[in-house]
Amino acid sequence: MTEVVHGADGRTLSARGVETRQRLLNAAEQVFADLGYHEASIVKITEAAGVGQGTFYLYFASKKDVFDDLVRDLNRRVRFAMKEASSQGTTRLEAELLGFGAYFRFTSEHPALYRIVRQAEFVSPEMLHFHYEKLAEGYVEGLRESIARGEVGDIDPEVTAWALMAAGEMLGMRFILWGDGTVPEHVELELARIIRCVLEPPQ
Repeated sequence: MTEVVHGADGRTLSARGVETRQRLLNAAEQVFADLGYHEASIVKITEAAGVGQGTFYLYFASKKDVFDDLVRDLNRRVRFAMKEASSQGTTRLEAELLGFGAYFRFTSEHPALYRIVRQAEFVSPEMLHFHYEKLAEGYVEGLRESIARGEVGDIDPEVTAWALMAAGEMLGMRFILWGDGTVPEHVELELARIIRCVLEPPQ
């Protein structure tokens, strides 16, 4: 089912309107990443998107409004990428590694995710909470289902989900944001070992 997208006044957007709105979000991603929230402006966002300033207000009420929607958009897209990848795994471990791989690919293509989420801590704390809670929500549920099927050991699914999320984020920061944009093979292998130690039932 196609998602219904609304403009700033609540109207349902046409396909062209959805495309223009996404172009503004993509431009906002780059502007907020390059300049930071406080130096960014609606003028700079519309210039980057190639639309008139008046067009912006058809889709967003303010700079904070587009920032908040950008966090939601990035969050939705990274969760979708991870879910699509992990669903190809035949075991929980395979699913975990495929999901992490998708996360690393997404953040390599969208390094602004790190900068924008960290800006949210000061600009929009509620969106910081939203971002991490939405990531954890499906993760915790997936681990609970794996416990019920006997695929993993006697773990606390919430603590495990947040701990592994932290590992993925820090490794992405170290090797993608601060490195050459990729996660080396030896890092992936060590991450696999760590995940295996955490999840596999005792023999």
